[in-house]
Amino acid sequence: MRNVSPLVRNLAILALIALLIVVLNAETALATASVLLGVVFFIVIAVVVYMFWRDVGRHEIATWSQRSAWVFYAACALLVADIGWWLVTSPSGRNALAAIVVAAVAVYVGYRTWREQRRYS
Repeated sequence: MRNVSPLVRNLAILALIALLIVVLNAETALATASVLLGVVFFIVIAVVVYMFWRDVGRHEIATWSQRSAWVFYAACALLVADIGWWLVTSPSGRNALAAIVVAAVAVYVGYRTWREQRRYS
């Protein structure tokens, strides 16, 4: 067993796991676990962003003008809604293009607002 390549060994392990999933008819459980992992990933990203905002961003944004703060928070909210919509519906075609454009605009507006406030501070 020592002469077996790590690649071959790992592929054999993956094949065994795939065989067990098929034999035990666990495709539904696997799909459910996949959806749950996607939701958990989204929640973890949201928590990390919140922690960063709480520790760093909130104090800096409080010094900005009210208009700039509203624009920045609106861009962030739009980006979160867009990512949530992407995860829920898995868009394709024109809907995917619209989601990408909305995300790009939200990131651009948030970044530009942040840069303007950093430049004049």
